[in-house]
Parts: sequence; structure tokens; C-alpha cells
Amino acid sequence: MKRSVLTRYRVMAYVTAVMLLILCLCMVFKYGFDKGEGLTLVVSQIHGVLYIIYLLFAFDLGSKAKWPIGKLLWVLIAGTIPTAAFFVERAVVREVEPLIAGAAPAAASRSEQVAPVKNG
Repeated sequence: MKRSVLTRYRVMAYVTAVMLLILCLCMVFKYGFDKGEGLTLVVSQIHGVLYIIYLLFAFDLGSKAKWPIGKLLWVLIAGTIPTAAFFVERAVVREVEPLIAGAAPAAASRSEQVAPVKNG
């Protein structure tokens, strides 16, 4: 798996989480203080588009990491729960980093290769 797959997911996880927090703040102003209805509409639409991109990148990462469906659903839903994407992103990075490091081709030296078996 390429590091770029993880990087795309991480960027969209942070962007989606920040936009969701901004949307929550807008909702407080809209319903609590009767202010900012137009801004709330714009922020909600931007978050919606960014969330779709987040879904695509998270699904791509999950399919390449071969996650079970339950884990994939949790990562996909994390973009709808305020602050959850921050915590889920950290857990995903801890899990996927070793997969990326293990996928990097390592040049084995001659001494690390299997030595022929001697008979006798």
C-alpha cells in the first residue's frame, strides 16, 4: 500500500472533522441565537461535499488495508460525529503505518539470504 493512500485519508479526516465542528458552532448560533442561517446553509453544504470525499478516501484505504466491514463502517461514520474523526484517524494511522512500512521493498543483503544446507 502506498503512503499517499493514508495521507489522503488523514487530510480528509482532519478537514471533515474541523468542518463538522464549525457546522456545530453554526447550528448553535442558528438555533440558539437565531443568527447565521445563511452561513449555516453554506457550511453544511461544504461539509457534505467534503464528507463524500472523506468517504471515498476512507473506503479506498479500508479496501487496501483489508478491513472487516464493521471497522470500515465505524471509520466511515466517524466523519459524522463531532471530534470522533480525530480519534479514529489516530487509531487508523497506528494500524496502517506498519502495513506501509512492511510493504516497502527491503533489499536483503547476501548474509540475510537463506544459506544453502550442507549435507554431511
